[in-house]
Amino acid sequence: MICPFCNTNDDKVIDSRLTDSGHAVRRRRQCLNEACGKRFTTYERVEETTRLMVIKRDGSRIPFDTRKIRAGVQAACGKRPIPEDAKQRLFEQVEDDIFRTFDREVPSGEIGSRVATLLRDLDEIAYLRFASEYYAYHALDEFIDEVRQLRLRPRDVPKQGQLFDAENAADRP
Repeated sequence: MICPFCNTNDDKVIDSRLTDSGHAVRRRRQCLNEACGKRFTTYERVEETTRLMVIKRDGSRIPFDTRKIRAGVQAACGKRPIPEDAKQRLFEQVEDDIFRTFDREVPSGEIGSRVATLLRDLDEIAYLRFASEYYAYHALDEFIDEVRQLRLRPRDVPKQGQLFDAENAADRP
């Protein structure tokens, strides 16, 4: 690794740690040039050889970009009391699900649907903010219907087991 201070190619690794949920390795290095001796940090990531393309509603295709998901969720969450680690888990879960399910192309609606589902479970107000943009409500009645559906939705009560398992919930009327 070339030292960013003296441009010599002589260093040693002092410390290595996993970062970014195990998707990268952070290495602390020290230049072995006697005149320099400074320490610096490098990151090692797996290069993505196959890019996932997003098929937008108009049929155009763009590269998948997690930053767009992050921006949408951050905007929806606004000043809501949602911990950053909960938002981070949401980003990672959506990204992992998308890459596990799709090989080359994913419809943008699929991404939005997964984000909306996770947001609904995380914070109902953030979900409504996201849904108002994602579903592009054209009338107030559509928004009111969404709020009604949220109110009728069964909620988990802390320290109480679930009445039905999620796997068979779709089979019931």
